[in-house]
Amino acid sequence: MGEGMLLGPLILFALAVTLTPGPNVVLVTASGANFGFRRTIPQMLGITLSFGSMDVAVGLGLAGLVHSEPRLHSVLRYAGAAYLVYLAWRIARSDPGGTTSTLAKPIGFLAAALFTWMNPKAWASVLGALATYITVGGNVVCETSVIAAVLATACLMSCVVWAGFGAVIGRCLAKPRARMAFNWCMAGLLVLSVIPVFWPVFWPVFWPVFW
Repeated sequence: MGEGMLLGPLILFALAVTLTPGPNVVLVTASGANFGFRRTIPQMLGITLSFGSMDVAVGLGLAGLVHSEPRLHSVLRYAGAAYLVYLAWRIARSDPGGTTSTLAKPIGFLAAALFTWMNPKAWASVLGALATYITVGGNVVCETSVIAAVLATACLMSCVVWAGFGAVIGRCLAKPRARMAFNWCMAGLLVLSVIPVFWPVFWPVFWPVFW
């Protein structure tokens, strides 16, 4: 690890980007409320391991490949947005107590791992961490590994906190109408998280209106 790499600020950065609301937070909170903490554990592990592996992959050159291939970047953007909207629909339709549930079980390990790779906030967090805390002349592999470990640990902590919070909320949602309203709110928040993906496309259209 390079001499200039500051572990303290990196930890604060990791906590800030993982504990604040975002797609992963919405997903685990909704799952905790609908299915309980224990059944959300595979989802939390999928998100955490995927987030750490994303950091390693980007640090070792994936970001350069994406930037050098505009078509690949577009495919990832739209495929990711479509997947987030699909998961939002699953959350909105989830009802573990019903007999016609579209989501009979919580989103599992693999689906959650894929979800993280499609998460625009996760990409922004990883790119920001690597750009800020990789030192000039340092060991890129070592420093990338440290950053990945810190971000993954903070991610797991965030998942545990928010899934637990969701489980507590779930106890207050005994009435079907209350649970349905909660699920639709969570789905709406997840859809809103797609806006940063398309903002560069729509900004030139809406800018004259806001100006």
